Amino acid sequence: MSLTFDWQSFVEIFGLLFGLFLLLSGIFTAYFGSGKSRKIGIGLVVGGIVIGVLMVLFYHEVRSGQLLTLVWNTFIVLLASILGALAAIGLFLVAIMKS
Repeated sequence: MSLTFDWQSFVEIFGLLFGLFLLLSGIFTAYFGSGKSRKIGIGLVVGGIVIGVLMVLFYHEVRSGQLLTLVWNTFIVLLASILGALAAIGLFLVAIMKS
């Protein structure tokens, strides 16, 4: 059995998640920040939108229109990551609190 690594899928999912979290953190910063922080938040929002649009265009160009597949795979990877992290943190907390 040989293990293969698909760099293209890695870059696509990384780019979409990076853009998404830039967008979300920018919205949070722009909403709750003031002055310089608000400007940084707006910059993060713009950066997240630009990166997201570039990743969508890149994916459309390379994979010829299977964008829904990319979005679905990205959602599944994100969900699995969050659930795995929460399970590990929960197990850690239970172990610490029981000892």
